Amino acid sequence: MKTKLQILGTGCPKCQLLTEHAERAAQELGLDYELEKVTEIAKILAFGVVATPALVVDGEIRVFGHVPSTPKLKELLAPQGVQRT
Repeated sequence: MKTKLQILGTGCPKCQLLTEHAERAAQELGLDYELEKVTEIAKILAFGVVATPALVVDGEIRVFGHVPSTPKLKELLAPQGVQRT
């Protein structure tokens, strides 16, 4: 089953950095994933996110308002023990 990663943000430098870190983490973990960038404000607000960038994994908000490092994102994306920040 593919992991669905969604990056919520308008395309700012932090949003781009979160995208890069999330993709690197998913690739390093060998995840089968699909990445979607959600840039429309109405769609972002529908998630209930008040600060971007944000990372949504399989419909669940995992990170918002900051850009975690790639190692931290690997911890969040690892199938055996998902943690929240």
